[in-house]
Amino acid sequence: MIIIKCAKCKRKLFKYKKVGKGRILRCYKDRITKFYSIQNQETVQCLCGQLIGIDEGEWIRMKQSAFEYSGSITK
Repeated sequence: MIIIKCAKCKRKLFKYKKVGKGRILRCYKDRITKFYSIQNQETVQCLCGQLIGIDEGEWIRMKQSAFEYSGSITK
């Protein structure tokens, strides 16, 4: 389980169950366990206004420079 945080203000955005190695290019919605951020119909934003990702249906396409993460990755 990892915690995705805003790169700008360091606020928690959501908890995500990451499976496998590699960068986080998209976050599948069924693996998100808890939301702390603002989720509109098309975008995911931090409370500070930073755009984190774009909703693509089954997943959220993440903006690479907008977030940081910490925690352990599930194998």
